[in-house]
Amino acid sequence: MLVRPRTDDDLDALERVAEAVQQLDGYPPYLPAGLRSFVAEDAVAAWVVEVDGQVAGHVALHRRSSRPVMALATEATGRPPERLGVVARLLVRPDLRRRGVGRALLSTAAGAATERGLWPVLDVGVRFAGAIALYERCGWSRAGRVTVAFGDFTFEEFVYLAPVG
Repeated sequence: MLVRPRTDDDLDALERVAEAVQQLDGYPPYLPAGLRSFVAEDAVAAWVVEVDGQVAGHVALHRRSSRPVMALATEATGRPPERLGVVARLLVRPDLRRRGVGRALLSTAAGAATERGLWPVLDVGVRFAGAIALYERCGWSRAGRVTVAFGDFTFEEFVYLAPVG
């Protein structure tokens, strides 16, 4: 397994990974601009993981999430939004789950946030039990629950904080 920075050359493979994840899990639940844009947009930094030379997953570090997520994370950490790093767009090819791929990507993004002096946080839809289990196995703590709305589309999310130290 190799975790490395994402390049534009990875986007075709990542779009296929995102399609497989969406078909199986329904993630992402809200997709205004397509899967390729979902993977590529807003990243401060992004990584892919290769397994046997093939792109098997993705994670990004963002500066922000929705207002409710950022408000809860700010309250829970005592840090202003600009001192938070949002781990986002974590995708793992369904046939390669439970092999440490997600854990490696999560660790990479959280480590990059910490190196930048940011507290890693993330948000996840309350119905994504597999992702929630991964975060909790990795020691992330649930800060609370928020309602996120994009126009007429509303969904519930949990906000998680990376372990301190």
